[in-house]
Amino acid sequence: MTSESHPMPFSSLDDYIALPRVESLALSPDARRVVLTVATLTHDRTSYERALWSAAADGSGVPTRLTRSAKGESGAAFTATGDIVFVSARPDTAADQGAVKVSEAAQLWLLPAAGGDARAITRLAGGVSGIAAVATAANSLVIAADLLPSATDLEAEGFARKERADKKIAAILHESYPVRYWDHNLGPAEPHLLALDLSSLHDMIAVDTAESAAPSTPDAPAPYPADLPRPRDLTPTPGRTADTAGQALTPDGSTLIAALRVAEQRSGRYILVSIDVTTGTQTILFDEPKVHFESPAVSLDGRLIAFVRSAFSTPEGPADQEIWVADLDGGHPRRLAADWDRWPSSLVFDAQQGGAPGDVNHALIVTADHDGRGPIFRVPLDGRPPEQLTTDDFSYTNVCVDAGTGDLVALRSSWIAPAHPVRIGRSGAGVASITALATPAVLPDVPGTITEVETRAEDGTRVRAWLLLPDGAAPQHPAPLLLWIHGGPLNSWNAWSWRWSPLLAVARGYAVLLPDPALSTGYGLDFIARGWNAWGAKPYTDLLAITDAAEARSEIDETLTAAMGGSFGGYMANWVAGHTDRFRAIVSHASLWSLDQFNGTTDNSEYWQSIFSAQGMIDNSPHRAVRDIVTPMLVIHGDHDYRVPIGESLRLWSELAEHHANADGSTHHKFLFFPDENHWILGPQHAVLWYETVFAFLDQHVHGADWKRPRLLG
Repeated sequence: MTSESHPMPFSSLDDYIALPRVESLALSPDARRVVLTVATLTHDRTSYERALWSAAADGSGVPTRLTRSAKGESGAAFTATGDIVFVSARPDTAADQGAVKVSEAAQLWLLPAAGGDARAITRLAGGVSGIAAVATAANSLVIAADLLPSATDLEAEGFARKERADKKIAAILHESYPVRYWDHNLGPAEPHLLALDLSSLHDMIAVDTAESAAPSTPDAPAPYPADLPRPRDLTPTPGRTADTAGQALTPDGSTLIAALRVAEQRSGRYILVSIDVTTGTQTILFDEPKVHFESPAVSLDGRLIAFVRSAFSTPEGPADQEIWVADLDGGHPRRLAADWDRWPSSLVFDAQQGGAPGDVNHALIVTADHDGRGPIFRVPLDGRPPEQLTTDDFSYTNVCVDAGTGDLVALRSSWIAPAHPVRIGRSGAGVASITALATPAVLPDVPGTITEVETRAEDGTRVRAWLLLPDGAAPQHPAPLLLWIHGGPLNSWNAWSWRWSPLLAVARGYAVLLPDPALSTGYGLDFIARGWNAWGAKPYTDLLAITDAAEARSEIDETLTAAMGGSFGGYMANWVAGHTDRFRAIVSHASLWSLDQFNGTTDNSEYWQSIFSAQGMIDNSPHRAVRDIVTPMLVIHGDHDYRVPIGESLRLWSELAEHHANADGSTHHKFLFFPDENHWILGPQHAVLWYETVFAFLDQHVHGADWKRPRLLG
């Protein structure tokens, strides 16, 4: 595949959804190759299938496809011996040899480094949720899996699942909060962390022994396969504690450091726990009231841990996110980079560079939002300030460290380049070069150009944005402007998103403004605090100020502007609709409308109530300005959205009709509803329909075109 395969993929929605997508990266133990998880459109163009690809980690050669199955693969990682483990619901032929029918749940699979076919190495009735952690110097790992709370062992768990399935039982009894998360119901199964020792795993011919044979009676549980390593439960009777905020294994696989959840009425906090993998003994390392301990990492020698400490935010202001390091047993804790006003989004230990553990060169590799980008930083452990390693316009994720050279391998992206793998060569503490690695998802050609816009808000604060301009935009042919407001709100327009693609609008002649108003990350705690407990204040005035700056450019037609946003961006779209008539059209996706209603129905109600005061909740609710809305609105929501429940848009739609519909019920507003989508519209054809409806609505109200109903809306 070459970029010429899609000379203008953003002009066609069908071509856009067909672009392959790199979703994750893993580095082999010898640092010679990477494994990429790549999603591609299925033949019927209604979903995506995922496969694993291998590429050289030095930028040479061409990528090689490793897996191919109808169910696809995800979550790839390397074991210490170089085998690749991944999660897949592909058929397991070995499981079909017994008399008991196994479920089609996803299992853990292993692709041998020495060659040969992949094989399933778990057979859990409820399947495997993901790979939690892998040891780098031992052939062991930890997986995440959901188990029914009544089960005493794996056999009983499988039997209980079969009984519920046979009797078509879907009921869930909840005894604690929460009951839903983002797009799915919680329970009845609970999350567990299970240890797997792969050292005894070897290929063998299945033997129908008394231990491995199917039970003679349908009322007896089927034994767990004797030829597979038996998972050991590290979190028995967990409740929701194993809904972790990260975990990491020591190199020898003997100790798991996990951020476990402690329930507290409607909320909870994360504590840092050390778990002995052999005995399952748990030792609390860090636990403070109203403080989260998250994202643990273990040093390459297994002697140190790093983690993020963050106090609970309150209506008075946002809390900082602090980087800490300590001994493996929790001793000698100390905060790093105390004066660094950025929030870490990931952290791993740097490779030792010519010294023993604890010397001045020992450091963490950290990513963080920063001024509309997502650079990589080096944070020394000796107290010196962080050093920014990458200075380009990209954001970096999936950062891996080559323990032999200190070089880094990562995915990077921007608003004009989807995620792609790169090698970051280092000279001392700095960056010497960045080399693109081979990938089956070649970067597509993009329309238009990207530049930065900035202004000063009414309080003097600098506010900046990315501005994408279509080809041909000029004073003689100014482009209409689309203000696109990000979600979060603790977020930044700094990395590619397949869900939100401003290039699709650019290809249709729109200039797109991607601003970071108050509450955005990457500009310091004070910048976030400007909008805290006051979403309708500085975030709103920042948006208007940066829109003024964009409209002042000669390439922009200030008379043809529209606004749109999703989630918090949808909240801001609703707020804008009720407080100004400067926009010709407003698109509000998955939006918050009535905060008093929202805060009790969202999947995490305590958090939202804790960051607003009672008066702030009232003052910042968009629904209070419904009578002042004059701009045509396109409201969009998915019924399986549990973060921002459908009731928000149902009430918005009802109140728009109540106050603005004509006597015959007709209205210039529209409501696009997806019964089987969630906070994001993920189905490829639904995504096409989403964009078709949005662009038809914008064309109608921005350009005065006749309304053109998308064909598949019936």
